[in-house]
Amino acid sequence: MIVLGIETSCDETSAAVVAADRTILSNVVFSQIADHRPYGGVVPEIAARAHLKHLPSLIRQALDEAGLGLDDISAVAATGGPGLIGGVMVGVMVAKAIAAVRGLPFLAVNHLEGHALTARLTDDLPFPYLLLLVSGGHSQLLSVEGVGRYRRLGTTIDDAVGEAFDKVAKMLGLGYPGGPLVERAACDGDPRRFDLPRPMAGRPGCDFSFSGLKTAVRQRLDALGPGPLSERDAADLAASFQAAVADSIADRTGRAIALFREAHPRGGALVVAGGVAANAMLRDRLTTTAAAAGLPFVAPPSKLCTDNAAMIAWAGIERLHLGLQDDLGFAPRPRWPLDPSASPAIGAGVKA
Repeated sequence: MIVLGIETSCDETSAAVVAADRTILSNVVFSQIADHRPYGGVVPEIAARAHLKHLPSLIRQALDEAGLGLDDISAVAATGGPGLIGGVMVGVMVAKAIAAVRGLPFLAVNHLEGHALTARLTDDLPFPYLLLLVSGGHSQLLSVEGVGRYRRLGTTIDDAVGEAFDKVAKMLGLGYPGGPLVERAACDGDPRRFDLPRPMAGRPGCDFSFSGLKTAVRQRLDALGPGPLSERDAADLAASFQAAVADSIADRTGRAIALFREAHPRGGALVVAGGVAANAMLRDRLTTTAAAAGLPFVAPPSKLCTDNAAMIAWAGIERLHLGLQDDLGFAPRPRWPLDPSASPAIGAGVKA
C-alpha cells in the first residue's frame, strides 16, 4: 500500500509519498514564509493562491523523488480540515480530481489526526498514549485511544501557544515566524531576569492560557521605557517568556499524565507534536516531566512536527487499514475537533 498525501491547511504546501511499512519515500514542503513575512502573519488569500500555484509541481516532485507514477499509488489522502478554508479547499479538490480520474480511494484526513498519529509513523508506537499537541492554532492534551478515538483532557481557553510566540516575537521586533526567532534570541538571554507569570500553574484541570503571559511581556517592555529595545533586553525577555511557557506546559502536562494514568495504569507514553514541539527547551522540560512519571517520551523529528504531507499520507494508511475512506462529496471543514464530545472551549483562540 502506497499513499500520496497532500497538506494545504495553512502556509506550507506539501506533497508526500508514504508506504505502509512506514517508509517515507518523499516529503516535499514549500514554505510560504517569505510571502507572509511582510504582514507579520499568515494572510489566508495569499496562502490559498500559493497552494493553487505550487501544489501540482510539488505532487510531481514528490512522485519523482519516490521513483513512482500515479499508477503505483494505492490511494490519495488530503487534509480535509481544520485550517484556513481556502487552502484546505485547494488540497481537497486536487486530491479528489486525482482519485476520480485514477479510480483511487480518497481519504479526507483531519489535520490534527495527522499530528496525533505521527509518532506511530516514526516510532511504531502502540495505542494508547498521551498527546500534547502544540502549534500556531492549537494547544491541546489528548488521550489517543486509537484511530479516530480521542479524548480531550485540556485545551487553551484563549490563545494557542504558537500564536503567543508569534505575538511576543512581534513585540520584541524579532520578525516572523515567531517560534524559531524567539528560541534563537532566547539562547543568548537570561530567563531569570524578568519575572513572568506561569499561567494556570497549580490550578485544577489541564487547560492552558497564554493571553495573560503576552500581556505581562508587554508590561515589562513598557517598564523599560521609550526608545529602541536593546539586543540584551530582547534576548532576556525572549528567554524569560520561553521559560514561562515551558513551565506552564510542563505543569499542565503533569496533571494530564495523572488523568491518563488513571485510565491506563500499565501502558502509554507522552508524545509531543505540532510546530511548537520543535522547541528544544520545551522538549527538555517534557522529557523530565515524562521521566518523573515513569513514561517514555516520544518526539518526532522536527521536520515532521511542522505541517507536512507525510503525516497526512500516514493517517490515510491508518484509516485504509480499518477499511475507511471518504466519498467525493466530502466538504472541507474549517473546524474539525478530534474529540467532538468535549465541551466547547471558552476562548476565541481555539481553532478546533
